[in-house]
Amino acid sequence: MNILTPWLRSYLPELPVDDRRLAEDLTLRGIAVEGEFPIASGNSQNKISGTRYEMDITTNRVDVMNHYGIAREAATIYGVPLKPLTDCGAQEIKGVPHSSTASSSMSGIAQSSNEPFPVRIEAPGLCGRFTARVIRGVSVKQSTGLIAEYFAALGQKPISAPVDATNFGWLAMGQPTHCFDLDKIEGAIVVRLARAGEKLHLLDGSEITLTTGDLVIADEKKALGLAGVMGGMASRVTDETKNILVEAAWFSPAAIRAGSRRHGLHTDASHRFERGADFNAPPLANNLVTTLIVEQCGGIVTGPMTDVIIPEAAARTAKRPPITLRLAEVRRHLGRTLEPNALTDTLIENYLTSLGCALTASTPGVYSVHLPSWRLDLEREIDLIEEVARVYGYNRFADTLPAFSGTVRELPHAQQERAIRETLRALGFSEAVSSSFVSAAEAATFNANGGVALGNPLSEEAGVLRPALAPGIAAMLAHNLHRDVPAVRLFELGTIFTGSTADVKEHTGLALGLTGDAHADSLHSESDALFYEAKGALESLLAKFSGKVVFDTASLPAWIASGRGARALVNNQPVAVFGELSAVELQQRKLRQPCVIAELHAATLLATPLRPPISRELSRFQAVERDFSFVFPDSIRWHAIDAALRSLAIPELQRIVPVEIFRDAKRAAGSYSLLIRVVFQSNDRTLTEDELAAWSAKIIAALTTLGGTQRA
Repeated sequence: MNILTPWLRSYLPELPVDDRRLAEDLTLRGIAVEGEFPIASGNSQNKISGTRYEMDITTNRVDVMNHYGIAREAATIYGVPLKPLTDCGAQEIKGVPHSSTASSSMSGIAQSSNEPFPVRIEAPGLCGRFTARVIRGVSVKQSTGLIAEYFAALGQKPISAPVDATNFGWLAMGQPTHCFDLDKIEGAIVVRLARAGEKLHLLDGSEITLTTGDLVIADEKKALGLAGVMGGMASRVTDETKNILVEAAWFSPAAIRAGSRRHGLHTDASHRFERGADFNAPPLANNLVTTLIVEQCGGIVTGPMTDVIIPEAAARTAKRPPITLRLAEVRRHLGRTLEPNALTDTLIENYLTSLGCALTASTPGVYSVHLPSWRLDLEREIDLIEEVARVYGYNRFADTLPAFSGTVRELPHAQQERAIRETLRALGFSEAVSSSFVSAAEAATFNANGGVALGNPLSEEAGVLRPALAPGIAAMLAHNLHRDVPAVRLFELGTIFTGSTADVKEHTGLALGLTGDAHADSLHSESDALFYEAKGALESLLAKFSGKVVFDTASLPAWIASGRGARALVNNQPVAVFGELSAVELQQRKLRQPCVIAELHAATLLATPLRPPISRELSRFQAVERDFSFVFPDSIRWHAIDAALRSLAIPELQRIVPVEIFRDAKRAAGSYSLLIRVVFQSNDRTLTEDELAAWSAKIIAALTTLGGTQRA
């Protein structure tokens, strides 16, 4: 937002620093000034000079989204007086009494010069306060004087003096207000929920269809505006307007946020109401706007101000219970200052008082702190301590480390998690992090129970908490492939969720994803090679943990292509399911190459002890390779060949590798040729030709017994 330093200085006549220093000090206190621009000269006779700040105000500090709020911060930092708003044009109109009522339902009464304008709040849970005041006999014209100059410097578009007065109000003190053409209001003002299908023509020219969840300001017959968001065309102030009703109110942040999002409207008013406005500001803002309108347009204020208050809303905001503040706790948390004993008790009291808190000493060093109505972000003692540190200046505290005794302790499953990450990285996988939110359809695809529905989802595509990591892995594979990254190896170790919205349970999950770039020396097709690479990765990973690993093809989920998946079991307990994405899943993601995904029960792995590592000295002697070419019936699978050779119990037999598979069209169907390579190596000697010949004869005999025929 934009802030003018001459406007700030109108509230701070004794401000001791220049604009540059003020910007630096505000930024150090968390009120960030991101840009400083000299105010361009205007055309008026009373030209203002100074600086326009571009500021970045955090969402929890709605109290400083205006000039007076920032002036309050500056007054606290420098310890200078801040002019009260009642001295800045927000005073009571002379000769007009103030009326306040705690009733949420005022009966319609005839309006006269001695009676407040009738207002009924029929949605007390959504509107906690509503003020109204009537001005008669106005002559609508363009704004002049400081309002025009400030607006020109801010780039704020002037509309008419009454509307500009409302805009001046929220720029000055942060409280949105609104002006109605009184002659277009039929009966009393009613703050109510909209009726289903009710239409409202807004000031921006659009027409919306209201729902029963929308809060509206209406008269006895029609809706006049979407409360806290935007007024309606039917009751807008025009050049022909003669009588005006000025409104300032407090609305529930949740109600305004819901209505604003429902209709896709974000306005200056909704921006402030959504974040929690000051419950005590409406009367002051109403007086300020009324004063400005009378000054600019003339007219007479008739009747007292209507001020309808809902006690329950006041209790939640302006009348919150006090917080106990202990000065000993302030010093314990904040530590030592660079200047010895600079943060005195008096300084702490002055800071909090200047920020709007009321301190009452209960015992020495202990205060009962009554919170200002505009600081809804202050809830606990630590919040007040942080305010003291912020205003004093974080850079004025010494750098100290907290006291520590004991040792650093690893989390219970730290070693298992480290083993998982190190193993997968060594296999060429990159660790990824995906969103915890997925769509309900994605959750149901990868988990039969679906996901945990969010109470307030960001969108339909992120409406549930993920019950598995596979949806995120699948999305990241697709993301890479769609951006011309043809080979991807990813894994994610993260949290998955089960249970219900009211009772969410967290578990640790693990998922792998592979696509593209099959090994060139593989005997399999690209699709098969990808599958066996995933199987090998799982074998390597599970080998790090104690227990016997077996694979089967029972109970595979529907997202796996038929005949293209398997389960992994450790000690007969399922720990993983993996396979190639089905054609349906590939088509939904617009993928044109096979993708293999594995979903593991990481909680089971983390609870399983790691297998003790075994090391041996590397041999200093030359390894020897021998190739054997055999023809086998299709019924002979690789696991049988591998088992037959290992059963020979030759200590020097180090590796058995299938090198090439071939089907000869000239041979009878039902057989294949296989080239097998074995590696011999001894740890204590160089192998002799006689030894190699003897071992080769044993291998040939074993493969022949198995049903193979050696090729010439």
